[in-house]
Amino acid sequence: MKKPTSQFLNSMLIIIGGAILLFEISGEERNVYVMILGLVLLMFGLYKATNFWVETKDDHKAETQDREDEDTDEKIL
Repeated sequence: MKKPTSQFLNSMLIIIGGAILLFEISGEERNVYVMILGLVLLMFGLYKATNFWVETKDDHKAETQDREDEDTDEKIL
């Protein structure tokens, strides 16, 4: 399983990318390169976060199964 810091990093990339985009869109002068950078950061953060969620979506099932196995072992003893 990945470390929780990777989830924090993904969230920060999404927030920073979104903030850059909002800042550039709301201003009078728009720098296209900064807007592209914001979009790339936003999309990369979303991509990494989605991959993290897909990899860890069944973790709760494994934990439940482990608890059930421990309970049956205790009943046998």
